[in-house]
Amino acid sequence: MDTEELILVTVIAEAILEHRLVRDVAASGAHGWTVCDARGQGSRGIRADEFEGANVRLETLVSAPVADAFLTVLARDYFPRYAVVAWTTPAAVVRPEKYV
Repeated sequence: MDTEELILVTVIAEAILEHRLVRDVAASGAHGWTVCDARGQGSRGIRADEFEGANVRLETLVSAPVADAFLTVLARDYFPRYAVVAWTTPAAVVRPEKYV
């Protein structure tokens, strides 16, 4: 089957940031994304209670320039101030025209 290489960008962030993240990923050039609830433990430990809030996981399949633009926004506007982690994964995508 024919596929095209795109970039899967995954972001785990405080749920309160969801609307800002969606705005910024769209402004960076993404045509779509998925957001779902997330939980786990990392360098900051497990959140003690609901008062601290939940986490969300945002994922988007994009071209390399869009991934770079979005990661630049995350590094500038989110990493210094919020509990946010992001990573990229190469993805062999079927029907790439739906994503770029």
